[in-house]
Amino acid sequence: MTQPIKWLQDEIAERMLQKLDIVKLDVRDILLIPDFPGNHHASLAKRFPRARIHSVIEDGSSRFQLWISKTAVNWRSLFSGGAVGSLSHLRDNNKFSISDHSVDLIFSNLLLQDLVDPKLFLRECWRVLREGGLVVFSYLGPDTGKELRALSSSSLQLKNLISPWDMHDLGDALVVERFADPVMDMEYLTLDYQKSELLLSDIEALGLANVNHHLDVEIDDLPHKLTLEIVYGHAWAIGKHLAKSHDSVAFIDVNQIGRKTRTDSH
Repeated sequence: MTQPIKWLQDEIAERMLQKLDIVKLDVRDILLIPDFPGNHHASLAKRFPRARIHSVIEDGSSRFQLWISKTAVNWRSLFSGGAVGSLSHLRDNNKFSISDHSVDLIFSNLLLQDLVDPKLFLRECWRVLREGGLVVFSYLGPDTGKELRALSSSSLQLKNLISPWDMHDLGDALVVERFADPVMDMEYLTLDYQKSELLLSDIEALGLANVNHHLDVEIDDLPHKLTLEIVYGHAWAIGKHLAKSHDSVAFIDVNQIGRKTRTDSH
């Protein structure tokens, strides 16, 4: 995402937080992926006032603005700043810059569609979540920007989403990566435009097209609306002492098996 689309990130973050209303979770550490200077910090601080926020920062975001956004709503951030990483590091290495079993909640807003392999992302979420932790996410589904597919403008180089996974694909991947009780749902948002320039700005910010600004865009060919398919999901990290299953058989670490002794009386 880029600066012109921050309003969408804030809107979807608020909807994600509303979906958390029914979830009971003791949170000490939160990992935001991506983190950006938005209104979501105030909502998270209100929901989890004692939590420390760790950030994977969106490329191009100001770390100073991010720090101001956090500390304005949560004074604990002044004294207990969390770990910080970047999306570019995540994309290059498929790793978070954070230790194993270190967070209780991962909050990922509109990211998965930009990753080459979301399964690697889920694997990292499993690694860093504590036992009983929760991953919550949203991303753009494959019907996003469907109005653009009929365009033939030479000024627009249309692009497919890097990972056009529907909610069933992601739900299956969660199960494969050992997450428990995955819940998936989706909704369509329709954006209406009075100015084609705003549409061009949004589709470029969403990664749906590259705009050749040296050519005049055929304005008459552009739609006046844009459909966004928003997919939501969450799942729990439960039973982390179990090794990865193979052929539907789970293998238990021998160190996790307790031994009960019996003293015979005579």
